[in-house]
Amino acid sequence: MANCIKLRKGLDINLKGKAAAEVKPVKEPGFYALCPDDFTGVSPKVVVKEQEYVMAGGPLFIDKNHPEVKFVSPVSGVVTSVERGARRKVMSITVEAAAEQDFEEFGRKEVASMDAQAVKEALLESGMFAFVRQRPYDVIADPSVAPRAIFVSAFDSSPLAPDFEFVLKGQEADFQTGLSALAKIAKTYLGISVHQTSSALTGAKDVAVTVFDGPHPAGNVGVQINHIAPVNKGETVWTVDPQAVIFIGRLFNTGRVDLTRTVALTGSEVLKPAYCKLKVGALLTNVFAGNVTPDSELRYISGNVLTGKQISGNGFLGAFHSQLTVIPEGSGVHEMLGWIMPRTGDFSVSHSYFSWLSGRKKEYVLDARVKGGERHMIMSNEYDRVFPMDILPEYLIKAIIAGDIDRMEALGIYEVAPEDFALCEFVCSSKMELQRIVREGLDMLRKEMC
Repeated sequence: MANCIKLRKGLDINLKGKAAAEVKPVKEPGFYALCPDDFTGVSPKVVVKEQEYVMAGGPLFIDKNHPEVKFVSPVSGVVTSVERGARRKVMSITVEAAAEQDFEEFGRKEVASMDAQAVKEALLESGMFAFVRQRPYDVIADPSVAPRAIFVSAFDSSPLAPDFEFVLKGQEADFQTGLSALAKIAKTYLGISVHQTSSALTGAKDVAVTVFDGPHPAGNVGVQINHIAPVNKGETVWTVDPQAVIFIGRLFNTGRVDLTRTVALTGSEVLKPAYCKLKVGALLTNVFAGNVTPDSELRYISGNVLTGKQISGNGFLGAFHSQLTVIPEGSGVHEMLGWIMPRTGDFSVSHSYFSWLSGRKKEYVLDARVKGGERHMIMSNEYDRVFPMDILPEYLIKAIIAGDIDRMEALGIYEVAPEDFALCEFVCSSKMELQRIVREGLDMLRKEMC
């Protein structure tokens, strides 16, 4: 039996709008956009021009620092725009999908007969390496640095997260091929939930399976790394999203790039929450049309409510996101006595509201309001209750704010990513943007060390 790790710290936020276990068809989006900002740590160099035809799997841009790392088009079609911002920063590259899809052919490969270098070259050539991240710094992995280990979390414990066991149905062979390919590069660890029973997960081959039991953020790969094999200074580990593992498996089994994700459409303002099949970067107009609360101010999120990216109703699916969330904006809400009014229908970590008497099964409708202003202090021990890593989060945040690199290293910054502090940010009485602070700290450290 796989090793089971029980986590007691954390917090499950039970929101209304969980996706039903069914896949609903969505009209072909027509347009797809790849945003370089989704790929943290990359300096993009565009290799296509407007009105140029690209194949599915053909490169749209590369990393200036590592030209071998390609970022490829999810569909074949015409490049309609290369949007740039201040100082000609590349914001997005949009492709209009052709009626008949043409694919770059990379050739089917037998993973069992390949070595680590051959697998890495295949990932680089096809653009699949763009979905491999590394710790430290939580950026797209450096292909020139050999990882000590590779970690895959096969479950997401964040609010309204998609059920990976449901996503995996019918794709077990691709998932196993992807795991076997990664295992050729370095020892690979697969983290699963105690509630998952699929044999494709519990009996996965070529990997070390570890079972986790506990509240969110038990599904965060950073938490799993911290409990299995913590990252020390000078070490590098890779992390791969479970649906990206399926991408890799498809590449080796078919010889083609297929960036189709099973995406959960969730949130209290979604009329019929369910799953749908979308390629990376898909235009979301058809996904939301007629399926959200009409005549309301809504917050559209690519991702989950804690770590997702705010988008418009006509936005694009993020490269690493397998969830879409729609919640009330809350801008038109006016309450007597404001947020300090005693109530029973709002969620609270403390006992400020009487809703804690309703038990854990109550589903809440939360809007996007912060409900309070930033305070220039950090409440002692507030983060520790929801932070299950062997790190002192309060002191690490203070070290980052102070710019004390030696202290940041001593307190474990090499192990963390912004998403690991999402719950701390949620419960923070001081309303501090902890994920932004951690991202700035990681960027500062990377600049200093590299």
